[in-house]
Amino acid sequence: MGPQRSTSLSKKTGNKLHRQSLYVKQKRDREKEKRESRFRRKKEEDRDPEIRSARVARNIPATIDRKRVWDDVDDDGLGASVDMEQLLKKRRLQQEEAEEKLALAADEDDASENDDEDEDSMLGSDREENESDEEAAAKARAKQVIRDDSLAPSTTSTNLDLSPESLVAKFPSLFSDDRPAVPQALVTTALNSTLHDEARLLCTLFPHSTYIPRSAHKYGHKYSAREICKFAGNRGFSTVMILREDQKRPIGLDIIHLPTGPTFHFSISNWVEGKKLPGHGNPTNHYPELLLNNFKTPLGVLTARLFQSLWPKTPELQGRQVVTLHNQRDYIFLRRHRYVFRDKRATEKSVVGADGKELKGVESIRAGLQELGPRATLKLRRVDKGIGRAGSEGDDALQWEWKAKMEKKRTRFNL
Repeated sequence: MGPQRSTSLSKKTGNKLHRQSLYVKQKRDREKEKRESRFRRKKEEDRDPEIRSARVARNIPATIDRKRVWDDVDDDGLGASVDMEQLLKKRRLQQEEAEEKLALAADEDDASENDDEDEDSMLGSDREENESDEEAAAKARAKQVIRDDSLAPSTTSTNLDLSPESLVAKFPSLFSDDRPAVPQALVTTALNSTLHDEARLLCTLFPHSTYIPRSAHKYGHKYSAREICKFAGNRGFSTVMILREDQKRPIGLDIIHLPTGPTFHFSISNWVEGKKLPGHGNPTNHYPELLLNNFKTPLGVLTARLFQSLWPKTPELQGRQVVTLHNQRDYIFLRRHRYVFRDKRATEKSVVGADGKELKGVESIRAGLQELGPRATLKLRRVDKGIGRAGSEGDDALQWEWKAKMEKKRTRFNL
């Protein structure tokens, strides 16, 4: 005979009502025991806070994001899944070690040659060392004046200073520092598209953008993407966006960086207009703040740099609007909110920093959010070096393309 099926009841009975009463009684006993153990644990943790900190550190959920694996390679190509911060830190340490070895070798050679130097030369060298130390301290102070650390630093924000040299050399126009302070975008659709309202809604999301519909009329000229980009480049536009459609719904967005590319192809899912969001607000014409979260790999840094080029450099803080592009498991969640600072309610907790401790000076302040829309989920599908697939030439015309086999390992991500 096989193993007997276990039962949660202490006594088997054929009476249905009796079984129900036994089940209710056992469930009540289990809940009572849980409640008593919870209060008992709370008393122990109040006496010894280290017990609670140990329990919290031990009960970290094992999510897929925490199980993320990286490629163990020293490569900063678009196909490599490496953490740019850790890779550049490793390279910097290796360079410092090599410089220290060279300096030690040079010091040994100088010590053997300079044994007969007099005291005046030694004093002069000391003065030169003091001057070099003062110059280094002055540079450090100037760097600190330029930007101080935030009171509540984000643990997921993207550091675009980690751009590898290979990406800067491959896409010089995208990583150039002399890009326009106020970018202009031309928004269009596929031929005979019905997404006129959605395209105009995109124009409210990107400042200084213009929507031009495309027509396939028999007497009209059917302009290609390269002709549209040439037209836009001659008129001061920095970006061209092409909204794709299927069954009268947006399914894709092509973003072309002018004048020569690259081109990013995104798929769109979960498109929700602002007016369909519960409790939504109405956006204003102020330049929003931009949040780029969790772009860590070389491909992620390149994508974040593209998004950064779509909004003006200097936001208008009086508008209190913020656009968030949050990358999680290679899906980019697009949201737009308006925030307001208000007094903390009695039932709310204070704001805490990345270390879990309360921030001093803002104990009685909380931030409220109101979503403005539109809401969408993007997924990067392809990166072309030039203007579209037809406008890219050479062996490296296709820089990166998503393939189904990339998601076979669920703990490896591309962005």
